[in-house]
Amino acid sequence: MATDAAEIRNALVRLRRTTGLPVAFGGLVEPGRPRLRISELSGTATPALLSLAVTSGSGLGGRTVALARPCAVTDYPSSRQISHEYDAPVAAEGLRSILAVPVVVRRRVRGVLYGALRTAQPLGDRTLSAAVDAARDVEQALVVRDETRELISAAGHPAPVDPVGREQVREAHAALRALAPRITDPGLRAELLDACGLLTSGAPAADARLAPRELDVLACVAAGATNAAAAERLGLRPETVKGYLRSAMRKLGAHTRGEAVVEARRAGVLP
Repeated sequence: MATDAAEIRNALVRLRRTTGLPVAFGGLVEPGRPRLRISELSGTATPALLSLAVTSGSGLGGRTVALARPCAVTDYPSSRQISHEYDAPVAAEGLRSILAVPVVVRRRVRGVLYGALRTAQPLGDRTLSAAVDAARDVEQALVVRDETRELISAAGHPAPVDPVGREQVREAHAALRALAPRITDPGLRAELLDACGLLTSGAPAADARLAPRELDVLACVAAGATNAAAAERLGLRPETVKGYLRSAMRKLGAHTRGEAVVEARRAGVLP
């Protein structure tokens, strides 16, 4: 998806900034195919690498995909560690020393980040470490996106209204609310919050003016979380969770957390 490619693009910019590498590029592994498509370039002088399809096992990036670990060569054209199907575009860009780091999500390589010099010299451990850190950032972002898409899909197919199904719906709603603040893409965040609405009983009552964080806390409480568990899930301090809960209780006219959940369900803001 375009949003996934944007994570690769942003990571390449950070990689160049933190390492001083003149060139970085990368892309995602095509779904259902053992092939990487280079779609993002940063600092390149030519379009030679753009849209290059790299087969698993071939070249430096293909070796990285196949082994699911970082690989590097000091002088790409003369390296005996890799095959040389892609020498022409690499030479057109004038690259010599190159490293490639995989983006691994759920034990599957989803993409590769490359960093390169136009001179033949070792890249060093600090550069490799920075590239690995950049790849980890992309991995975390993709995990959040994957979880969000799965929850949105589940929200579109609600469980049957029985005691077990009802609790599953409530847990899904709480998970969606907890994920929302971590989503940086406005479109995806809006889609996620729309999915939350699919899990509630209907249009919220006009007097249910709960702030987003108050609703997040109530959703966790409704799913059975303690204040401490809600704080960990939402990335908040326990005292902050208590404050949001007290505020929500006041707005809903409730005297206990249980009453607050009941009133929120009556108001149509919780499933």
